[in-house]
Amino acid sequence: MPLPPLSTIPPEVVSLDDYEALARERVEESAWAYLSGGAGDELTLRENRVAFERLKLSPRILRDLSGANTRLELFGRSYAHPIFVAPTAFHRLFHPEGERATVLGASVMEACLTVSTSAGVPLEEISTSATVPPWFQLYVQADRGFTAELVKRVEAAGYAALVVTVDAPLHGLRNREQRACFRLPPGIEAVNLRGMKSLPPAEGVFGTPLLETAPTWKDLAWLRSLTTLPVILKGVLDPEDARIAAAEGFAGIVVSNHGGRTLDTVPAAIEVLPQIAEAVAGQVPLLMDGGIRRGTDVLKALALGADAVMVGRPVLHGLAAAGATGVAHVLKILRTELEIAMALTGRPTLSSVDRTVIANP
Repeated sequence: MPLPPLSTIPPEVVSLDDYEALARERVEESAWAYLSGGAGDELTLRENRVAFERLKLSPRILRDLSGANTRLELFGRSYAHPIFVAPTAFHRLFHPEGERATVLGASVMEACLTVSTSAGVPLEEISTSATVPPWFQLYVQADRGFTAELVKRVEAAGYAALVVTVDAPLHGLRNREQRACFRLPPGIEAVNLRGMKSLPPAEGVFGTPLLETAPTWKDLAWLRSLTTLPVILKGVLDPEDARIAAAEGFAGIVVSNHGGRTLDTVPAAIEVLPQIAEAVAGQVPLLMDGGIRRGTDVLKALALGADAVMVGRPVLHGLAAAGATGVAHVLKILRTELEIAMALTGRPTLSSVDRTVIANP
């Protein structure tokens, strides 16, 4: 299905912040609180942006830029650029086509989409529509048998990797969302979890079935035994956890604080990225997410040790504003900005990006 023309987007929409403002006009109040809110006082949510703003780039002049490109290899596959779509839930909250539109927009821009466990469209339908084999984000469910069957479905549908989110054994307290009384509207659900045995409702936190069945390193070893797909851990902020993950043989790590949505007052992902890069010392590829709004942010992440980045909320802003066309345009803006930033810092390829891109690293 072809994309609608860019003329459907107001000409003054030229940045990711512009898309956020346009999306705000088109999303219902409680759904906006769900999308935009973070845990607690949202200090980490804000720090994800501020930490990028503190970093400055060092421009270089008169460098040879012939053959410039953004190609990279990850987990045995080639990708056109290092801007991936992060897993986010319930896209139908923001556009009637939901993940159908997201995968179309991502495919136009040759971007790898990571499909959420809580997608509102069957995982098989999404993968069939993707031109770049997608990744699948998994929460290890209390129903381990259901989890194993879900992994089989993911493999059979042709997904290229399994991204296991490990930083949210329970939901963070997102006060903005609570104040808005957010509830999923009728007709929107995590369709890929249909048939799963659910835990009984519980009061409190400690001693509840949710925590008693929360996954451990042992459970992740069991999960890896189920699949031949690369298993990537998402939600690592501590260098020691990164060392353990590399030693355990995980294929990759996503440095992430869950978009500031689980535990408030933890560091920005970009702030701890250099420490984690030092801890794993190139043993496994690193990705990061959280706060990326410009191509210069992408370059900063690559300079500090990331092999690629994931972008979450801005993709949903594009989706809410203009469907698949908005998703594609958001990704195009980021890729164009990245290429400009690489050229003006004298870095023709991703392999030429290192810490000297950062002024006074």
